[in-house]
Amino acid sequence: MLHKIQDTNYQPPRLGLLLLQFAIAFLFVVFCARYWYLQIHRGEEFAQLSLENRIKTARVDSDRGEIFDRNGVPLAENFITFAIAVTREDTPDVYAALAQISEWTDTNYDELVEKFEKNKYYTRFFDPIVIVSDLPFNMIAPIQSQLHLWPGIHIVPRARRNYPQKDTVAHIMGYVAEATREELQRDENLSLGDIVGRQGLEYVLEHRLRGKKGLTSMEVDVFGRSLNKEIQHDAVPGENIRLTIDIELQKNIEFIMRNHAGSVIVMNPDTGELDALVTLPSYDNNLFVTGFSKKEWEAISNHPRFPLQNRTIQSMFPPASLWKLIMAGALLEKGVNPRDTVFCSGVFKLGNSQFRCWSKFGHGNVDLKHSIMYSCDVYYYEKALDLGIDYLSEFAQQCGFGRQTGIDLPHEAKGNVPTKAWKLKRFNERWQDGDTVNLSIGQGFTLVTPIQLATYISSLMNGGKLLKPQLVLGEEPKVIGHTPISEEHCQMILDYMFATANEPRGTARVIKRNDIKVGGKTGTAQVVKIKMTGDRRKKNHEMDFKERDHAWFGAYADDGTRRYVIVTMLEHGGGGASAAGPVTRDIINLLFPVEN
Repeated sequence: MLHKIQDTNYQPPRLGLLLLQFAIAFLFVVFCARYWYLQIHRGEEFAQLSLENRIKTARVDSDRGEIFDRNGVPLAENFITFAIAVTREDTPDVYAALAQISEWTDTNYDELVEKFEKNKYYTRFFDPIVIVSDLPFNMIAPIQSQLHLWPGIHIVPRARRNYPQKDTVAHIMGYVAEATREELQRDENLSLGDIVGRQGLEYVLEHRLRGKKGLTSMEVDVFGRSLNKEIQHDAVPGENIRLTIDIELQKNIEFIMRNHAGSVIVMNPDTGELDALVTLPSYDNNLFVTGFSKKEWEAISNHPRFPLQNRTIQSMFPPASLWKLIMAGALLEKGVNPRDTVFCSGVFKLGNSQFRCWSKFGHGNVDLKHSIMYSCDVYYYEKALDLGIDYLSEFAQQCGFGRQTGIDLPHEAKGNVPTKAWKLKRFNERWQDGDTVNLSIGQGFTLVTPIQLATYISSLMNGGKLLKPQLVLGEEPKVIGHTPISEEHCQMILDYMFATANEPRGTARVIKRNDIKVGGKTGTAQVVKIKMTGDRRKKNHEMDFKERDHAWFGAYADDGTRRYVIVTMLEHGGGGASAAGPVTRDIINLLFPVEN
């Protein structure tokens, strides 16, 4: 057997050993560098991330401010409902969770999926998404008992707005609704499911009613169960607001108006406070919070008298003979002698046209005072042509017409004070003298809102100040302008209104009272050309409803300690004295009860 003799000077190769040592050293350096990077260079950052995995933050909703009438009666309040929400971060299988919620609540699964898919893009991963709102109370306990099997599903409390007075103040309160996608994108303080004002004072006073959300931090274990909760900062509730509205007065006026479509305004002429702002027909604004059935929505949207419209500020009508109160101011400020008379034969001729007075027998010789008392049209036909349309239009605009009053309600109409330029632009026709004649008695192209007339009559009582109509109690009166009418002439016009309500042949005698000072002016606005039956004018009850005259009544009442302006407008109601007069009389009797 042969044996290989090894060389005693043999040395194994050292290159492999060196490479192994280098690899070990390199890995050690990399490990140390990574350790330094994670623990020292970014240690604070990762410690914060670790803390955030253990500490969860959540927004705390603030209570929306409540609204009360001037006597503390609730008009808008909050109560708690419950909803089922899903938090994506904590839910292993969202769609299985939605299927379970569908089974619990007997809600269509596809609808829940659609709602989830639509809303998930507007919430953070760890924010709850409301899936089912207004959970019935009898479902809460059975569902709550199974929630430990379904991580990420929660029963959460939600604030619900309620309007206990329903349709009585619906147009004043408006309503709330969930914030839209556009609102969520525009306002970072809003979260999915938040409610915001959509109409009325809820919309205008949103910044005061909403409040500020709070923030809480919650320590959780590995299963997401809450261990400890800490308030970072408290939620600040919205402001509670008291209105100038007297809800009992509002309800009583609504009862008086029950057979009419129209509006009533009761205004304090010294402060601009509105004690009543009634518009009929109305609607239950709770339906916009809870949701309409198809039948309920069709009943409102197809109603022939448009209950969604706020007639006090949005409806524009010819002012009819109430416009003569503005004409009186224009005449007095132009220097017309109030004792100068115009002969009224019942007809005023202009070229080949004839303009009739409401009294076909005429009023004889009439001065300014008696033109208001008798509501003589011919007096104003003649005087308006002397003054001219340019002066009359400018004067009316200075009295607050053709522009908004600034009331704290959205979508207020401006009305229309026609001018030569307006007619040329609107109809491509030149202004005619006949247009001036029509304007002089509040017909033709002139349109006003009831709130504008209430503001103007109030200015007569306070010496010429146009006050912003106030709905929020305690705010300082805000002067939005001054009429061109001197205090002396304001008082003269008030005296003429007093005579109209108290002297023989006055057209407003229906409101006469011996114990307090009252004054008034009637108005009957034609909707269509006068219709005749033979040589007799058709009565209102003989005409189609939409062809009947609008009935106006503007009044003031003063007992020496309190005074109010009342403007009544009955849409297609008939004559001012015969229809709107009794309504106004009953309202004055509410404000100043008659002693037995």
